[in-house]
Formats: sequence, structure tokens, C-alpha cells
Amino acid sequence: MEQIIIKNLSKSYGTLTVLKNVDLTLDRYKTYCLMSPSGTGKTTLFRILMGLEKADEGDIIWNVGSGAGTETDTDASRSLRISAVFQEDRLCPSFSPLENVMMVQKKHTSEISGISRDEILTAMCRLLPEECLNRPVSTLSGGMKRRTAILRALLTKSDMLLLDEPFTGLDEETKIDVIRFLQEYRNNRFLLISTHQKEDVELLKGILITL
Repeated sequence: MEQIIIKNLSKSYGTLTVLKNVDLTLDRYKTYCLMSPSGTGKTTLFRILMGLEKADEGDIIWNVGSGAGTETDTDASRSLRISAVFQEDRLCPSFSPLENVMMVQKKHTSEISGISRDEILTAMCRLLPEECLNRPVSTLSGGMKRRTAILRALLTKSDMLLLDEPFTGLDEETKIDVIRFLQEYRNNRFLLISTHQKEDVELLKGILITL
């Protein structure tokens, strides 16, 4: 079974302890929903998994594909390709939604991460009006920017999806559309989502975990 195992992970900033002895096991084919009050370390855990922060203590052990290993310095991103949606959209405002998606692709050919450019355009039209795909992101509404950030993560080839409060600013109907899209384009990747809404866990049919 392909898993990511987090053991005794701890992180402090000065005298403030953000994570303490966190133990989690994530199976590839399951959906995990992380729901804890603000300030309990959800985003910090995501940043450690992405290699943007280093834990003070603990290990991340993975068994993915043909290889297995332990990151004693907790930098799992060296072995896993991770696509993320941050709490902030983190888009290039002068670029269009299409350009924001294309710029993170690793192959600069007509075939982008195994998906053709036309297929990417078709997929993006599932969540965004076609007329806005080539407009600067700065001209779009907050909800459209959020959907662009989600599209960028889902249409990029990776081993794991980390989605930090991805549904912020989306109305109920749009959120359901995004969840359907997520389920279709997940492609058996590890999936960890943080949320403050228990209804999101139910819609995702996810396993609820807390810190």
C-alpha cells in the first residue's frame, strides 16, 4: 500500500509551539480533510510537506511508486511532486488564467504533462467562462481567481495535492462544481485538504483528521 507516514512531527517559532508530536498516515487512494481551529498548525504542516519549512523534530516516511524512503530532515518534497492551493491565490496578476496554468508545466511542448493544450482549455472551461481565459487575472472576480488557482494545481502533474482551504470565496453551487472537477482530475494522487466546514468533509466523502 502506498502511504505517507508522518511521525512525531513538531515545529515551534521561538516560544510558540505550532505542531507537537503529530502522527498521521495518508493512503494514496483516500481523501483526508484536516479540520482544526485557526492557529493549530494546518498551514505549517502543509509548508513542511512542501519543503517550505523544516520541522524541528520528526520524520516523514513514504512508500510511493517503486521507491520508499525516510526524510529525516522532513523535506518530503524532494521525493514527491506536490501541487498546492495556498490560502492566498498566488497568481501572476498580469497573466491570464491560461498563462497561469501553463507557466507551471514542466514540459514546453504541445503535450503538457500528458494533457494537450486543447484538453487543458476544455478542462478550464468546466470551471471558468471561456471569455475570461485570456484576460489578465487582475480583472477577474475573487471566485474566478480561486478557481484559477485550483485549476493550476489539478492540471499540473504531481504525486500529491495539498489544498489549503480551497473553497474560500466560492458559493455553494460553484463549490459543488469544483468538488466534482477535483474528483475527476485527482488521478489517484494523495489528497489532503484543510477546511473549516464539516459539510465539506461530507461532500468530499473524506476522512476527518485533526491536529
